[in-house]
Amino acid sequence: MGRPIDARGWYFEVEDITTPATPVWHRINNVNSWTHNPSENEETADTTTNDSDGLYEQDVMQRGATLEVSGQYAVTNGTRDPGQNYIDNVWAWRLGSESRGRIRYRHKTQTDWAVWECTVTPGETGGEHNAKTSWAATFTRCGAPTTQPVTTTPEP
Repeated sequence: MGRPIDARGWYFEVEDITTPATPVWHRINNVNSWTHNPSENEETADTTTNDSDGLYEQDVMQRGATLEVSGQYAVTNGTRDPGQNYIDNVWAWRLGSESRGRIRYRHKTQTDWAVWECTVTPGETGGEHNAKTSWAATFTRCGAPTTQPVTTTPEP
């Protein structure tokens, strides 16, 4: 029987295509919660007929998925976290076909990244007077996922 893995052992990175000739992957830091929904945007067609003997039937017509990450708004020595900054100030402002980008994620024990072409929706930011500022983003997959071998260790 396998052992459960820690939810804190996942890495999330966004591809910065500001310089397309040399794209860079930025880790999204300060994540303290994440949710992968592999059935988001799924569409089905009802195929129930009189021959179904009163039992429901369907075919899946479309698959989709979302990945939501949330945590704390990150600044180090006055400099914004590169991953969060790219999402909030570059990617989130793109429209139309330019709104697509890539995210990759994996558990620290895995040797391949899951890679998505996706769009991003910025999440809410806020907090109360005795709390840290929150930050979040939701990625909606476009098309089929791919994989990519891990070639370097992510920055801490």
